[in-house]
Amino acid sequence: MNSNSTLTYPRMYTRFVASQGVEIAVPEQPIPIQHYLRQPQRLVNALADPSRVELLTEECFRLKMRPLSFMNLSIQPTVDMRVWADSDGTVHLESVACEIRGVEYINQRFRLNLAGQLSPVLLYGVTHLKGQANLEVNVELPPPFSFMPRPLLEATGNGLLKSVLLTVKQRLMHQLLSDYRRWVQAQATRPTAPPATLPINSPTI
Repeated sequence: MNSNSTLTYPRMYTRFVASQGVEIAVPEQPIPIQHYLRQPQRLVNALADPSRVELLTEECFRLKMRPLSFMNLSIQPTVDMRVWADSDGTVHLESVACEIRGVEYINQRFRLNLAGQLSPVLLYGVTHLKGQANLEVNVELPPPFSFMPRPLLEATGNGLLKSVLLTVKQRLMHQLLSDYRRWVQAQATRPTAPPATLPINSPTI
C-alpha cells in the first residue's frame, strides 16, 4: 500500500424540495389591495421580520434567514430576492443569490432556489389572495452525512424546507392583512393638495 495515499470520501449531492400554497380572503377596504401589492418592500416585511431584511434596490432585498438545523449541522443562509408586481397586482418573488456565512465548505457546495407568486382573485364577489411558493436546495453533504441512506437524508431535508415555508405562510397570513389595513388608514389621513385656483387677473374661458 502506498503510504502517501490519501483517503477520499464519497461525494453526495442531495436535492431537497418543498412547496406551499396559500389562500387568504381579503376584507373589503376603501382602496383595493392591488394598490398595496405594488409596493414590494411592504410585502417583504410581511413575509419576514423587518430586522432581518436589507433593502438593496427598489426590487431586490437581502434576507438573513433564521438558523436551520439539519441533524447535527446548523447553517444560516442569506438570500438575495427580487420582488416585483404586475399591473394587476400579481406579485412575483425569486431568489437571485445565496450565501452560507461561516461554513465555507457548505457555502461552496450549496444552491438555493426560491420562487413564488401571489395573485388577487375575485371569488363570489370577495377578493382572495392565492399563491404558491417552491423552495429547492442542492447541497453536497460532507461526511458523516454522505454515508447515511439517501432516503433518510431527503426525508429530513424536505421536512425542514416544508417547515420553513409553513412558517413564512403563517407570518404572511397574520401580517399582510394587518399591514394592508394600516396602509389604507394611513392613506386616508394623508393631506390632500388644495385645488388649483386661477389668478385674479386671468381671463376666463
